Amino acid sequence: MNEDKKLQWSEFAKVDMRVGTILEAKRFEKARNPAYQLVVDFGDLGKKKTSAQITELYQAEELIGKQIIGVVNFPPKQIANFMSEFLILGAVGDSKEVTLLETERPVQNGLKIS
Repeated sequence: MNEDKKLQWSEFAKVDMRVGTILEAKRFEKARNPAYQLVVDFGDLGKKKTSAQITELYQAEELIGKQIIGVVNFPPKQIANFMSEFLILGAVGDSKEVTLLETERPVQNGLKIS
């Protein structure tokens, strides 16, 4: 890996990744690319919304109850008529399909990933 692309520990420590449970998932009709609007419970951090282009591998109804990992300290981002409040994390395949990062077993919402 190129030395210029390596993060310093202090940079990584700024990324606030937390566990949350998906409470709501519906098609995001106004998005340019197929996506869902999600509402996720992050425990003491409250409920946060995001838009996610994860329609290739997931149906909206099967997302309810999944525990995912999200970056919760990005500034909000306007996507069409929707304000996204966090970034959901997933592995992106060659054909752009996204596999969500999930917890191995149920844990408390809001736990910090380190």
